[in-house]
Amino acid sequence: MRISITGSTGFVGQNIVSRLLSYFDILEISRSSFKLEITDVIIHLAGKAHDLKKVSSPDDYYKVNTELTKEIFDDFLLSNAKVFITLSSVKAVADEVDGELFEDTTPNPITHYGKSKLLAEQYIGSKPIPEGKRVYILRPCMIHGPGNKGNLNLLYSLVSNGVPWPLGLFKNSRSYLSIDNLCFIMRELIEREDIPSGIYNVADDIPLSTNEVINIIAESNGKKARVLNLSMNLIKAIARVGDLINLPLDSERLQKLTESYVVSNAKIKAALGKPLPVSSKDGLIRTFKSFVDNV
Repeated sequence: MRISITGSTGFVGQNIVSRLLSYFDILEISRSSFKLEITDVIIHLAGKAHDLKKVSSPDDYYKVNTELTKEIFDDFLLSNAKVFITLSSVKAVADEVDGELFEDTTPNPITHYGKSKLLAEQYIGSKPIPEGKRVYILRPCMIHGPGNKGNLNLLYSLVSNGVPWPLGLFKNSRSYLSIDNLCFIMRELIEREDIPSGIYNVADDIPLSTNEVINIIAESNGKKARVLNLSMNLIKAIARVGDLINLPLDSERLQKLTESYVVSNAKIKAALGKPLPVSSKDGLIRTFKSFVDNV
């Protein structure tokens, strides 16, 4: 089986290439030099992620997440490749979730990132799939694994350095996705012809609260978590001050650390007909142990 991959140098791409190399031939990982005439599978990972520094223009998202995806999908339709897999995002549907996110939830993205991903999904869905080809749009939630960056790294740094976690009174529930489970799902989609084309949410089985994640970080370090139950109103007031004078905690970061975002993986699990190999907790422990290894 021969696979072409875009976005192979990113966090997700590096992990997927390293794992799939044991099973498949990775022919080309450069968009400019695809050899689609000898490719069996196209995995499209290249994309414009959230710009946390907020210096990107809206056009940047649409050029990469929408227009590049259109080009690569059109190439796939004209090629001999049989399988097309692309990473969209749960943010193509909703920036906030009330209850649980399913594949048939009516999309209402707010950010240019989410809108650009949804436009790519809609373009793919507007094209008839030729006989013998399969097309999968995967909507992952927060992906973690070796090389992960973002709020998980911030949490890990705080807990591993013995800093007490002050948000113990905030209750939430959030879905995560281990890179191991994502790679498992991709391999199943590549190798099996019985999984229908379509849009699939991808997430680990059990959502976790931020407080549970804090305890998992401590466990991965052989420590006991230090959790403080400070007043929620006090924390929110500090965050508002952080909005003004650039403190480590501001309102946006507080929301991301404490909001709920639960994603259903029932559809992909039913299609696979088998359990995911890595539990939510074990996946996070593997990620946190990789942080130790990279110190």
